[in-house]
Amino acid sequence: MVVPTYNEADNLAWIVDRLRRAQPGVDVLVVDDGSPDGTGAIADRLAAADPQVHVLHRTEKAGLGAAYLAGFGWALERGYDVIGEMDADGSHQPEELGRLLEALHEADLVIGSRWVPGGSVVNWPLGRLALSRGGNLYVRLLLGIPVHDATAGYRVFRRQTLEKIDLGGVESTGYVFQTDLVTRTLHAGLTVREVPIEFVERVRGASKMSGAVAAESMRRVTHWGLLERREQVRRARERWLAR
Repeated sequence: MVVPTYNEADNLAWIVDRLRRAQPGVDVLVVDDGSPDGTGAIADRLAAADPQVHVLHRTEKAGLGAAYLAGFGWALERGYDVIGEMDADGSHQPEELGRLLEALHEADLVIGSRWVPGGSVVNWPLGRLALSRGGNLYVRLLLGIPVHDATAGYRVFRRQTLEKIDLGGVESTGYVFQTDLVTRTLHAGLTVREVPIEFVERVRGASKMSGAVAAESMRRVTHWGLLERREQVRRARERWLAR
C-alpha cells in the first residue's frame, strides 16, 4: 500500500500499525514530501523496525498525484502484482482493506466508495458532504463514467492496470488525479468495481483539502468533459459521412 504523507507526524505510526495488524501480508510504502514536522524521520524509524515498511523521500510538496506516481513507480520496479493507495490520516480504515482485495479477484481496479449502498461518511459537515456528492455527480455526468465515487483515494490496482493506462502521460498532480486514473482505466476497457467503506474524517492534523484544490479539480474535469464531447461529435460525424 502506498501511503503519501505531508505533515502527518501525529498519525503515521498509528495508521501503519493498524494496517500491519489488519493485513500482515501487505507491505507499506510511505511517500513523504519533505514534511517539516518530522514525518519522514518517523517513517524511517518504522521502516528500521519492520522489513515490510519502506520509505520514499521526496524533496518537495509536489501534490498528491505526483506522490502516488512516484510510489506506483517504486512498486512496479520491484515487481508487486497488487498496488494500493490510502490516506495516512485514518479516514481510510485499514480494517476494511480486505474487502477491496477480495473484490480485486473480479476487477482491474477496486475503489473503496463512500457513495454506493452501504458506504458512509463520519463527522463531515453538511457543506462538505454536498461538495463531494455534487462533485462526483458532476464527474459521472460530464465524463460519462459509471462510477459513484471517482474522487475516492482508497484503492487497489492490478499491476497490469497501471501498466496499461500510461502513467507516464498523467499530468494531474492534485486530488483530481484520482478521477484521472479511474477514467483512464475505464477508457482502456478494464473493469472497475466499487465496494462500500465507512470514511472517517481525521481527528488529528489538518486536512489538505481546500477551496482552491476543489476548484482546480472541477476545471480539469470540465476540460476533459468538453474534450470527450468533442470527440463524440467527431465520431458521430465520421459515421454519418461513411454511410
